Amino acid sequence: MISLERVTKMYGNRTALRDISFQVRENETVGLLGRNGAGKTTLLNLMTGYFPPNAGQVRICGKSMLEDPAACKRKIGYLPEKPPLYDEMTAESYLRFVCELREVKKQGIRDHVEEILTLCGLQEVRGRVLGHLSKGYRQRAGIAQALCGAPEILILDEPTVGLDPKQTAEIRELIKALRAEHTVVFSSHILSEVQQICSRVIILEEGQMVLDHDANAAPDGMIRLRLKIAGKEDAVLKRLRHLDGFAAAEVLPAEDPGTVEVQVTMARGTDSGAALDRAFRMLADSGLPVRMMREERENLEEVFLRTIQSRL
Repeated sequence: MISLERVTKMYGNRTALRDISFQVRENETVGLLGRNGAGKTTLLNLMTGYFPPNAGQVRICGKSMLEDPAACKRKIGYLPEKPPLYDEMTAESYLRFVCELREVKKQGIRDHVEEILTLCGLQEVRGRVLGHLSKGYRQRAGIAQALCGAPEILILDEPTVGLDPKQTAEIRELIKALRAEHTVVFSSHILSEVQQICSRVIILEEGQMVLDHDANAAPDGMIRLRLKIAGKEDAVLKRLRHLDGFAAAEVLPAEDPGTVEVQVTMARGTDSGAALDRAFRMLADSGLPVRMMREERENLEEVFLRTIQSRL
């Protein structure tokens, strides 16, 4: 759906993005993370054709943004950080206006707007002037205008910025609903939000892509098991070292007397389910009852901080 090929963007003598390459597949939900000034908004602006790269190529559904910008932009719905609303228009009239701009067939505009109003939860404010709406409803209206024309791709820049917790949760649920029918790329400073919504995370730092992370996979390919075992530390560690795929173990503070809590790191390529089964059987057979056992993964905050700190 989206392909960036060695994209670089300069502002005068300053390099905002350097040699960025990645692809976004159909129906993926991709989150862009990075500190302020890392290049997130610049990257989104390149993907939407707002301005061209100094080097490299942006392709949308196989077409070049430089060579066929109109065809590419028809595929994209864009929500900039500040929604492009006309405050004197009502929500409904504004969406009709945007549909006309996006060349929706005149006879289809009414039904299309009704569908968008319902999807975005704007029915109850459809007749109200946009300038009088709350921040949450204005953000919904911004997402609604991005849906006009039924684009295959949605690109959202900080869709929950400035919202209160309730509004943030509502917009998050809306994005989750949209990802079933759209390819979604959005930037955010809220790590928990990205982790809940995205199947993939791209981290930028100083204009460079420093990590392309499958949100459902252990980032370094390692499997970590957290165990609470009734027994003595020496006996537990001795048995765990015989576990197939064992790489390392870290003893953690134990809350319950007579137990040992340990985080076991398994080698790359180890099947986590099989490793858990083997560990349970081996410890039980050795007279070391397992009180708790689970697989542990780094959360997105840990991944982000580890990635950024490695660049410092």
